[in-house]
Amino acid sequence: MFGAMEAGRSVVADEDEEMIALVQGQPQRPGRRRGDLDGRLRSTLLFQPGVVQDGQERRTRLHIVPYLGQLPLRNIAATDLRTFITKLESTVASVDYQRGILSELSSILEAAVDDKRLARNPMHAKSVRWPKPPRERRDAWPIATALRVRDAINPRHRIAVVVGLGCGLRQGEVFGLSPEDIDYERGVLHVRRQVQAIHGRLYLALPKGKKIRTVDMPLSVAGELKRHIEAFPPVEVELPWGKPEGERKKVSLLLTTRFGNAVAVNTWNTYTWKPALAQVGVIRPRAEGAKAWQWAAAPKDGFHVLRHTYASIMLEAGESVVTLARWLGRSSPAITLGYYAHFMPEAGSKGRGTIDGLLGERGERHASRNSPDSPQHR
Repeated sequence: MFGAMEAGRSVVADEDEEMIALVQGQPQRPGRRRGDLDGRLRSTLLFQPGVVQDGQERRTRLHIVPYLGQLPLRNIAATDLRTFITKLESTVASVDYQRGILSELSSILEAAVDDKRLARNPMHAKSVRWPKPPRERRDAWPIATALRVRDAINPRHRIAVVVGLGCGLRQGEVFGLSPEDIDYERGVLHVRRQVQAIHGRLYLALPKGKKIRTVDMPLSVAGELKRHIEAFPPVEVELPWGKPEGERKKVSLLLTTRFGNAVAVNTWNTYTWKPALAQVGVIRPRAEGAKAWQWAAAPKDGFHVLRHTYASIMLEAGESVVTLARWLGRSSPAITLGYYAHFMPEAGSKGRGTIDGLLGERGERHASRNSPDSPQHR
């Protein structure tokens, strides 16, 4: 009996290793056919090598495969998914992360439907209720903090903070910016690509949501870009497009390493961003004796805080939520409003002031012909 159990565990371990190898684009063992794993949930992922990013692969490997990976696709039912969601809620603290895992699972099952391996996606069953998204606020830095960090970053990488703070670009979009994307005459930036990575292998891809967009470029940002280009001329870099195994494409990048390579997000965060944060007192210095890469997690002080700070500046200045959502590349103004409504302290006061102007002292002088107080109406 124990021999059979050990053999079973060995098969499962082999399949797990095979799945991870295929997701990472590694060669399969001789004599092993991809079809050997067909019919299981894990196999749906195998047919998408290079499509998943690091975070997606990690969510799948750590949270989906251990609980659902052994189930044949056709046998996955709503009751399995309800049990899985209950398990997630008890083991994963962040509701956003829970929803990210479920979104990944739904995408995998949807791919199986597209491939005619499932009749329908069981995640769409009415009884499968996702955790409700929290009405989460996005916290911004005081502008003085953002400027101190900008000045603490080394000159080559200062422009990343400038563009993140001044135009609201995501980190990968900043690293994918090309001089061809700058329109000085119209005062706009064209956001056409981002630098992404899977297991340290860099590649170019469309911006999040596969949406190219145009954002406003303040004169101050334009001036900083010109000075950066003069001091650190753009470098033509060749990277795969769409996935690490994709067709290679040459693009001139504004921001590169001193060796002329594209910038990797994780490396930049560890050796450029966090040292600057520690220098200006935003985060604690590394513990005594810690290695150069051993920093404490700082989820609220990642590069994305520049994007939140940009949003706060725009809204406090009276920019419309619709316009801001378009500049940020958000799918919905409603989502943008939910995240950033607390940055609008004057919301409601403009309309109130307009009504006061109409109904106050000037109201009698400017009453319309249709107003009950108009002489023509009597």
